[in-house]
Amino acid sequence: MRLIGGKWKGSIIYHLKDEPVRFNDLTRMLGGASKKMVDQRLKELEGQGMVIRKVINDRPVAVTYELTEFGRSALKILEDLRVWSEKYDIQC
Repeated sequence: MRLIGGKWKGSIIYHLKDEPVRFNDLTRMLGGASKKMVDQRLKELEGQGMVIRKVINDRPVAVTYELTEFGRSALKILEDLRVWSEKYDIQC
């Protein structure tokens, strides 16, 4: 739970499941998270080896984030959690 249980971490992992996502796009996808919060969570996930940060442009600076194989391994856990919460009508 220390790896994916933090606020916004599960949502970030979910939004990175299909392809690399730029920082501003990810912030918009998350809706209620501040840029500072998203940045903190991405740094934590990167430090844990779950996310890779890639610089795609130097001026202006543009980066994308994508899941590592280790990060992808959490998708099954998150999907099981989603199914469980829907089965018991738990509001997350």
